[in-house]
Amino acid sequence: MAIEVTVIATSSLGDRSYLASDGQVGIVVDPQRDIDRVLYLAGERGVRITHVVETHIHNDYVSGGLELARITGARYLVAAADEVGFDRMPVADGDEVPVSDTLRLRVVGTPGHTFHHLSYVLDEAAGSGWQPVGVFTGGSLLFGTTGRTDLLGQRHAHELAHHQHASARRLADLLPDGAQVWPTHGFGSFCSASQADAPESTIGREKQANPVMRLAADEFVTETLAGLDAYPAYYAHMGAANATGPTPVDLSPVTRADAAELRERIAAGQWVVDLRHRKAYAASHLAGTVSLGLDGPMSTWLGWLIDWGVPITLLAETPEQVAAAQRELVRIGIDRPAAQTTGQPEQWASDPDDLRALTIADFPSLAAAKAGHTPDRLPAPDLVLDVRMTNEWNAGHIDGAVHVPLPDLPKRLADVPAGVVWVHCGSGYRATAAASLLVNAGRQVVLIDDMFDRAAQAGVTMAPAA
Repeated sequence: MAIEVTVIATSSLGDRSYLASDGQVGIVVDPQRDIDRVLYLAGERGVRITHVVETHIHNDYVSGGLELARITGARYLVAAADEVGFDRMPVADGDEVPVSDTLRLRVVGTPGHTFHHLSYVLDEAAGSGWQPVGVFTGGSLLFGTTGRTDLLGQRHAHELAHHQHASARRLADLLPDGAQVWPTHGFGSFCSASQADAPESTIGREKQANPVMRLAADEFVTETLAGLDAYPAYYAHMGAANATGPTPVDLSPVTRADAAELRERIAAGQWVVDLRHRKAYAASHLAGTVSLGLDGPMSTWLGWLIDWGVPITLLAETPEQVAAAQRELVRIGIDRPAAQTTGQPEQWASDPDDLRALTIADFPSLAAAKAGHTPDRLPAPDLVLDVRMTNEWNAGHIDGAVHVPLPDLPKRLADVPAGVVWVHCGSGYRATAAASLLVNAGRQVVLIDDMFDRAAQAGVTMAPAA
């Protein structure tokens, strides 16, 4: 049977795991913590998982590798140079790991994303020898970019960027143009220096399309470091959890909270998160809640915004949505929400006065308001607040806008000037979260639920290019 490599995507975190098999045995690469997905896929394929491999100690999610290896009895391959608190099969550059009569792995040291990062070449038997099918590159060579090099601290970022350049070039020299490239990051993950430019790729394509292949080392380092933006605060907890050895997950339903308990949790300063779509949240929501819809990267923003360890309560329309949110949260080490409830906002409120709505506008409305023609029912803006990330702001922003990136907002609410705030982001998702935080702080807010790339066309005056 031909070698089959199946992608197990975690789009909410921008990552991919992989199951490679020859129809009999399987190799799992960089599994997320909710390993039931992997076990189901292996069962569906009728393959026995014999090897679980980690390209690196992950910074953006808690790994399921240790638990998957324990359950399946698979060998667990982790870099020998990484200090970990569990038994593993230590591997290093140059190691060859036989998997079956038709499969083997070759370990290639590719430092850059981390100091001890490894890539794994997947070889298949061909006649009396072996030929490479592709390479699992983790956070090294990505689609049209590379993994970021500052996650171990700014003091290491420059050195690791030089390593990253050399590692990507080494893979290109080592493998034929037709070899597949299977990265873990680059699909929205903040572990990527920039976003992937394709859904799949080969070594040959990367030689043509990836800046790391055409830039000299010093130029690559300068461009890479200059392009890096902030990354989620919860990353600080992921590496430690993965090095210690993650515990098994518990995805069973959590305690249900009634309206009185929800009010108490909000009064106590806990996070009560509304998982519904932002339009439903804007129409009606429980006062004091924060909007982070399941239709976006909820866990990334929640993990970034909260003080780590604060109790979290989840509100959703259905139990299935709560279960989906729990799955998202265990991937970043938030193991058990404090409580949950389902239904509609009127069921979550002890008193109808506890319900609120958000005022919504779009960029044409902002343009009209800026010109002195504020549409009916919309308060005139005293300021426009942009909660996008710094790189987005630098690429273009509204003239006169105030910039506070969403992750900074909880601690910088006092920095937002007085008056009516019209808030926007790139699409409306982050702006809704920001609007909920501002309203909870007693501010009068208009949510701009619109795509930022429509602002100029709508007549909003943009700041001159730097």
